[in-house]
Amino acid sequence: MSIDSSSRIVAELREWVAGAAPGARLPSTRELVARFGASPVTVQKALRALTSQGVVESRPGVGTFVSAVRVARPNDYGWQTAALGSPDHPVPPLSSALRTTPNDVLALHSGYPDRELLPERLVRAAFTRAARGDAAVSRPPAAGLPELQAWFAAELGAAAPVGVAPPAPSDAIVLPGSQIGLGTAFRALVGAGRPLLVESPTYWGAILAAAQVGVRLVPVPSGVRGPDPEALARAFERTGANAFYAQPNYANPTGAQWSPALADQVLDVVRAHGAFLVEDDWAHDFGITTDAVPLAARDDGGHVVYLRSLTKSVSPAVRVAGIVARGPARERILADAQAVSIYVSGLLQSVALDVVTDPAWRTHLRGLRKHLTARRDLLVDALRDHVPEAHLEAVPPGGLNLWVRLPDTTDLAAVVHACEASGVVVAPGDEWFPAEPTGRYLRLNYAGPNPGAFPRAAQVIGGALERRT
Repeated sequence: MSIDSSSRIVAELREWVAGAAPGARLPSTRELVARFGASPVTVQKALRALTSQGVVESRPGVGTFVSAVRVARPNDYGWQTAALGSPDHPVPPLSSALRTTPNDVLALHSGYPDRELLPERLVRAAFTRAARGDAAVSRPPAAGLPELQAWFAAELGAAAPVGVAPPAPSDAIVLPGSQIGLGTAFRALVGAGRPLLVESPTYWGAILAAAQVGVRLVPVPSGVRGPDPEALARAFERTGANAFYAQPNYANPTGAQWSPALADQVLDVVRAHGAFLVEDDWAHDFGITTDAVPLAARDDGGHVVYLRSLTKSVSPAVRVAGIVARGPARERILADAQAVSIYVSGLLQSVALDVVTDPAWRTHLRGLRKHLTARRDLLVDALRDHVPEAHLEAVPPGGLNLWVRLPDTTDLAAVVHACEASGVVVAPGDEWFPAEPTGRYLRLNYAGPNPGAFPRAAQVIGGALERRT
């Protein structure tokens, strides 16, 4: 019988292999040609298919053999349980905001701006120049490049009101990203086992950094207008805490920006209790209808420790941040930073400095404001049209996110799962609460890719919510 189909040969050889012992030798190609009445090319094609499937293995010059069956032996890691013991400070899992998703989904979960919102041309040119310079082969000072220290200090000092002394360049320390900065500040200023007051909800990365350090978080109620100063004062008195972590400008996740009056009230409370305020100015460059005015610019007494990152506004590849502190706190922070990372890549510092001092940087920021405005408003309108049950207490004046409250009867996990099944990835709000969530929330990023699909994403959210409340 003439058989000229390699698929038929594959099927029959699979049956033969199923009854053969591992390592058994298959008939030679000549024998198979005669057996199946096929051409050598067809037989070789069939053997290649079986080899790619792992059914057989070829040994050049020897023959083709049935693949040996290797049964994976389960490893016993039980000994590590005793060696490690229970963790002193259980660390929460990384946020869903860091998930990488396929290109064919609508990603509203991320905490980063889309690539088209970055100064890509400036960044590429800066990397090229930095690679040609000394930064590519030299070790920078522990506190950072003096020029970059001066830039961080000058940026903060520009906002200082009359009568408040601006920071000196030496007050600034360059760090490899704000996440390292949070851990350093919490270790240096608070210490393991001690209380740290935080807004609730607050940035999940701060919750993670506190857990790694072993700091005990004490939530202070906060919303789209910021924290309650009276609740903050009571928390200081009740706990004896010496520090408060907050985001006065475009808070993640609420988008809140403190009013000047609230900023003064909070500063008064912090000073009255002889405490520190760790100010996270992560969204300084993402103002939409307002500008970010750092709280640290109002304080020259060393109460405010100021942290500003360039990673989100310059490039995720440029993990550079600056922390500005005065007095002994600065020395303690520098000592901790050196213990963690010794110094920050001079190449990355040079790139960051090159970008933010280029005249085109300001032009880029003006264009960024327009793009963020359009994206934010498009997502707000889409939610109002297609998710009427969702409550948006305030449209944020800056930042990257909307903080949307859902009905209290919502099965949040089911809504998130249903959205993803329909190609829309959203971030559940529970991750931003340092204690039990006070409601059902979604944090939606309007700076992500494909803003033209926001209406369809809102339709998916609305449909998922309608079925699960």
